[in-house]
Amino acid sequence: MGTDGLTWFNELPHRAAQQALLDCCSAPRWAEQMTAARPYASAEDAVRQSSAIVAALTVADLAEALAGHPRIGERPDAADGTSQAADWSRREQSGVDADDANFRRALVGANLEYEQRFGHIYLVCAAGRTGEELLDVLRGRLRNEPEDEWQVVRTELQKINALRLQRLMAGSP
Repeated sequence: MGTDGLTWFNELPHRAAQQALLDCCSAPRWAEQMTAARPYASAEDAVRQSSAIVAALTVADLAEALAGHPRIGERPDAADGTSQAADWSRREQSGVDADDANFRRALVGANLEYEQRFGHIYLVCAAGRTGEELLDVLRGRLRNEPEDEWQVVRTELQKINALRLQRLMAGSP
């Protein structure tokens, strides 16, 4: 991983760095703590810091992070957030074939069932996974207890943030 993107990020003014981080994860507390911890020696250092911060986020903070993510199977646009965040979501969900009507109905139904059970959207690190895989994971997670599911959400958010931070700090968001 090159240092140009890392140097750029480390040298950003506070508010600009915070905004770039909010594109990665919409939890303000996470973005503020990540910004305050600069400079980072490497993208891996930033990912370790991010994971530690996510591990300490409250459920309210996690809910703020979820607000920045579309449902699995939905195609975000710039109106759903920044164009950078929307682009990352589109890329991460590229394996979801939302054009298959039967699959789409199953996914919409499972998303709805999940939201009714847990009170928030289904968050999963979708990068490199097919829609069928993501639907199977969703169905399996419906068996979780709500407090256990928040821990799964936390882990998935750590994975997503890691991917996005690596892209951001590589200079190729």
